[in-house]
Amino acid sequence: MNKPVIIAGPCVIESMELLQQVAAELLRLNQKYQLNIIFKASFDKANRTSLSSFRGPGLEKGLQMLSDIRTQYGLRILTDVHESYQAQAAGEVVDVLQIPAFLCRQTDLLVAAARTGKTINIKKAQFLSGDDMKYPVQKVIESGNPNVWLTERGNMMGYNNLVVDFRNIPLMKQWTDTVIMDCTHAVQRPGGGNGCTSGNREYVPMMALAAKAFGANGFFFETHPNPEAAKSDGPNMLFLQDLEEVVKSLL
Repeated sequence: MNKPVIIAGPCVIESMELLQQVAAELLRLNQKYQLNIIFKASFDKANRTSLSSFRGPGLEKGLQMLSDIRTQYGLRILTDVHESYQAQAAGEVVDVLQIPAFLCRQTDLLVAAARTGKTINIKKAQFLSGDDMKYPVQKVIESGNPNVWLTERGNMMGYNNLVVDFRNIPLMKQWTDTVIMDCTHAVQRPGGGNGCTSGNREYVPMMALAAKAFGANGFFFETHPNPEAAKSDGPNMLFLQDLEEVVKSLL
């Protein structure tokens, strides 16, 4: 049986020490369960709720830190790009380029990412259906890159709330062989925390199992040693110590 794609890591690069602590745990899980976990962290969070929110170290410094993690731990790396000019530089360092959900219809961004030749993981927008994701996939493929993944992360349901329609997973499998469930962003309460995003991390394990039942073959977890002190997305991130049990439940 093929093992699922597992993507895990902190929301944003806070420090090299944080990256090393998470990477060491991911390497341990790789070796224990014979996985190939992809390490995820963002060099810039350009879509924070507030102007004063922490964004990360930026493109140049952030990519160097991710490159160092790749070299030191031998992990594959995923990061997201928000603007077209970031794609080429990021593509020289990472294995997977991620398109944020809010930007999945941005043609120039998709084309620039596609031209790197790297695997492109497109998150489904909170305002689109699984069927709608045909068109972002076409943009990447028609730009010469057949390596496309899609990620479910919930749909807006009123204000400051998301709900997951798990039917989107088999719908998106029409367009790609790899459909990932973003188990931590799906439990967000966007903008629901007095100028920042809140969330309900207690539902993350159930999100993962429900998505598996609907045919997801990849799972995305943001994780942190101390989410309560994280600089971004803390309320919906898994405690790093809890990641192993969730991963075990999917194998």
